[in-house]
Amino acid sequence: MTDTKLKSSSGPIGIFLIFLRLGLVSFGGPVAHIGYFRREFVQRRQWLTEHGFADLVGLCQFLPGPTSSQVGMALGLSQGGLAGAVAAWLGFTLPSAVLLVLFGLGLSRFGLDPAGAWLHGFKVAAVAVVAQAILGMGRALAPDRPRASLMILAALAALLVPGTLGQIGVILAGGLLGWLFLKTSTVAPHVSSIYPVGKRTGAVALILFFAVLFLLPGFSTGSDSYSLRLFNGFYRAGAMVFGGGHVVLPLLQALVVPAGWVSNQSFLAGYGAAQAVPGPLFTFAAYLGAVSSQIPAGWTGAGIALIAIFLPGFLLILGVLPYWEDLRSKVGMRHAVFGVNAAVVGLLLAAFYNPIWIGAIQGGRDFGIAAAAFILLEIWNTPAWLVVALAALAASLGGAL
Repeated sequence: MTDTKLKSSSGPIGIFLIFLRLGLVSFGGPVAHIGYFRREFVQRRQWLTEHGFADLVGLCQFLPGPTSSQVGMALGLSQGGLAGAVAAWLGFTLPSAVLLVLFGLGLSRFGLDPAGAWLHGFKVAAVAVVAQAILGMGRALAPDRPRASLMILAALAALLVPGTLGQIGVILAGGLLGWLFLKTSTVAPHVSSIYPVGKRTGAVALILFFAVLFLLPGFSTGSDSYSLRLFNGFYRAGAMVFGGGHVVLPLLQALVVPAGWVSNQSFLAGYGAAQAVPGPLFTFAAYLGAVSSQIPAGWTGAGIALIAIFLPGFLLILGVLPYWEDLRSKVGMRHAVFGVNAAVVGLLLAAFYNPIWIGAIQGGRDFGIAAAAFILLEIWNTPAWLVVALAALAASLGGAL
């Protein structure tokens, strides 16, 4: 069901303002973002039904890229076409991107110590935030024995075979196992959805996605242009990650730290700071582009990295949605999605161990701060930004004692 009055008033500017408001208040990561979207667009605005929304979320979890942002892009596309999709992305992305770039400029230009105790508190808080994400996603996406077992197997496989190949292999294996063995899982009835994009446009978007993915590395390798290498690296990260922002962490670390673009201390400090801002975690790319030791850095580097990491997800949504209506009606595809979702939680569990836990927990005091932060998040429903601030304060006081 669609509310015609609300839909007709939601041109690109209206869509931008709606998503800008969500981008300013949507703390808590991709699972929380989905909850914000459901209240806004299913319950309040009635842009689509419960089943249509669930199917859209399932598709975005299956595709590489930032799940919550891709859901937002699809919602904007459904109401305002291509301009609406861009408006939704800009509105939801800009608040956190701007805040993270400002934080990065503070680190690099105003002498903030990335190894300082208060910034270490950001890293410790990240442990609690990711732990809560694992718990919440596990409850929703791996609620029974088969999917919980698949989740653990996926985590072990990701730790044994780290990197992009391991992640892709885990996702494909999860989909295959879901298709073969999760046939008893409950499947919601099929509900038609309409997106104003044709199959020809979808085919062009998919061709662009693969052309950039496979051709750009050759151009960037033989080029002296750092901008081209920066764009290529973040595009590949956005194209290769399944499961959203937390899972992209090891890919980004492998991209920028060994190359000397960003120090490991600055990387982890920025990731901790990303927990204190609303919106998609993929905007962490803007921070990395801003604090790079190469040129361009600052706002220009941030813009290149930000566009590059989101572009694959945008092209995939634009390319797949015209064909999704036929695929989503098939029960076997939904069983495969169940397996992929469980595998995604396993990838998050592996990332929680390395590098989140290993990089942040250095002793009993850090463990205590992380445990307290987790209780505040999970038991007391404390806003994530406040938990991060309290963790930074606790680490600072602990460092001074």
